[in-house]
Amino acid sequence: MKLPSTARSSGRLGKERGVVLFFALISLLAIMLAAVALVRSVDTSTIIAGNLAFKQSATSSGDAGTETAVAWLSAVEAAENTKNVLSDTTHAFNIDNAAAGYYSSLNPGLSLTATTGLRIQWTDADSVLVLPDPDPDSGNSVRYVIQRMCRTPNVAIQNADCLFSGALQDTNGKNIPLPQDICKGSGCPVAGQTPQIRITSRVTGPRNTISYVQAFVY
Repeated sequence: MKLPSTARSSGRLGKERGVVLFFALISLLAIMLAAVALVRSVDTSTIIAGNLAFKQSATSSGDAGTETAVAWLSAVEAAENTKNVLSDTTHAFNIDNAAAGYYSSLNPGLSLTATTGLRIQWTDADSVLVLPDPDPDSGNSVRYVIQRMCRTPNVAIQNADCLFSGALQDTNGKNIPLPQDICKGSGCPVAGQTPQIRITSRVTGPRNTISYVQAFVY
């Protein structure tokens, strides 16, 4: 028996509607997967950018520790100007002062970054906090320690086996004078006897960010 043409057309339309629905679902799934991948990519990029910003902020805050440490050194130098730092063992630069974050020798076994063993623990007992804490603008907390680059602690510089500053240098035509070239009179350092000082600043910030910044001064 031959079916009417209207019945045959109705059957084809039903099958076509099923195929269109199948491809529509596949397309919708592909779009959803692409959207999820895009969101994850954007989130990852945002996290990376945020972490880099926090690290850069922490490194910049380390300058505050260096500047505060240099100010402390300058204040001590002014207060002890009647003593000869080269030979006087009682000079503040020749004596450990952990509460002030100052160490008259560089102990190779004293770690600045370790979490166990002999180390600087970055507390009020062995380092100095730079106020305010934390900084209201960056949210970072800064501490510093100062280490005289000498092998022997608590002795005068001339007997401490120190790492001294180098000779007068010429950098691109600009002379860099040493302290003995500027300071004149008794109590001034002599040539080749200006020990180097290392300042280490530890910065802690948001998302457990920790950065260390070091500077050498003399």
